Amino acid sequence: MSSDTVPHTTLGSTGLEVSELALGCMNFGSEAEWMIDDREKSREIIHRALDLGINFLDTANVYSTGESEEIVGEAIANYRRDELVIATKVFGEMHDGPNGQGLSRKHIIDQAHASLDRLGVDYIDLYQIHRWDENTPIEETLSALTHLVDEGLVRYIGASTMAGWQFSKALYTADIEGYERFVSMQPEYNAVDRHEEANLLPICAEEDIGVVPWSPLAGGFLTGKYDRDNEPSGDTRAATDEYTSNRFTDENWAVLEEIRSIADERDATPAQISLAWLLAQDVVTAPIIGPRRIDHLEENVAAVDISLTDAEVERIAQPKFPQWPQEGKDR
Repeated sequence: MSSDTVPHTTLGSTGLEVSELALGCMNFGSEAEWMIDDREKSREIIHRALDLGINFLDTANVYSTGESEEIVGEAIANYRRDELVIATKVFGEMHDGPNGQGLSRKHIIDQAHASLDRLGVDYIDLYQIHRWDENTPIEETLSALTHLVDEGLVRYIGASTMAGWQFSKALYTADIEGYERFVSMQPEYNAVDRHEEANLLPICAEEDIGVVPWSPLAGGFLTGKYDRDNEPSGDTRAATDEYTSNRFTDENWAVLEEIRSIADERDATPAQISLAWLLAQDVVTAPIIGPRRIDHLEENVAAVDISLTDAEVERIAQPKFPQWPQEGKDR
């Protein structure tokens, strides 16, 4: 990697050095209309991210049913493996029929080998459970993950998106039974989705767990490209994806107004201020950015140079009150 534009930090209590922004690789595929659907352009974004000092790449087996992992593998083939931190996930449905999804010992180990093949690597740096599996004992899941670490196929294990009591159970089960312990958590977290402040984030802070937020720009809402008084245009994600359009609430528009105001004051963009707000949270290790264009990537990376004041951080936070579960959502 030719430069260190993005600073590096350690992941939670580990000594693993990761960039303060992770490159999310869900866009690298063809499964949905808003994905890039172009392998060459996807590889160009990955290469530019690596040149900018991002060494932390996050994907999942279920992203376009393995296509994202294949693209990542192609892109990193000529880069120094010892500098890269490759993260992927397991849980989602990979095929119809028995044992096609979940966190059983069989599915985890089978999918780890499949991910290794698609990524073209000998080991996975951070292997994460994508969701909690209500049908599999956590002891079985932890045993399978520990086996992968013992075999040298995985370096660290992480988790994503669950209730706080579930994560606490996983941590104390690992401690009591001597299984490998989760070192990181991927929560949905941004300036308008702050429910994890009342759920997972206090646990992560207490247990020194690395926090790698997904959707740091709320599906594009916090980029400022949408307007309260106008319907989203047909070529935007909000026009086809309710994940983004569901952010169109009075409270969230109030947050965005503060972000836009601070962006104007600092000659920055709303996306940069939104990322800077996340980076200002003590519990956060590395937000996962998901640019679909190189100029968006470079815009996001510039956020690491913005240090918000305590007053600015509070201005952005003030319109929202964190609560769990999220109001109106079935968790």
